[in-house]
Amino acid sequence: QVQLVESGGGLVQAGGSLRLSCAASGRTISSSAMGWFRQAPGKEREFVTAVSWSDGSTYYADSVKGRFTISRDNAKNTVSLQMNSLKPEDTAVYYCAARRGQVARKGVNEYDYWGQGTQVTVSS
Repeated sequence: QVQLVESGGGLVQAGGSLRLSCAASGRTISSSAMGWFRQAPGKEREFVTAVSWSDGSTYYADSVKGRFTISRDNAKNTVSLQMNSLKPEDTAVYYCAARRGQVARKGVNEYDYWGQGTQVTVSS
């Protein structure tokens, strides 16, 4: 079993930056693909970014490409999301997720463990 805890959310003005962190406990995530998803009010949870364990390949949603960066530290059992040039449409609850497989996927149903989420609000 893996427990994931996100931190770093908050309120920021458009154009600003935030860094989210996800700490894993209970079992190492060093062999797991990790991802970030988000859910805005009234909308479905959507893929943001993910990183594979096998070769460190990263994947991004088109809406965040060039602005967001995912990184992982297997020694510390953490994964981070650096968000720059934030827009009001980035406002959502952000969730960290882990899957048993080593290769990153974009589907919500392809992840086995989820954090409780952290709120990110971008004001215009």
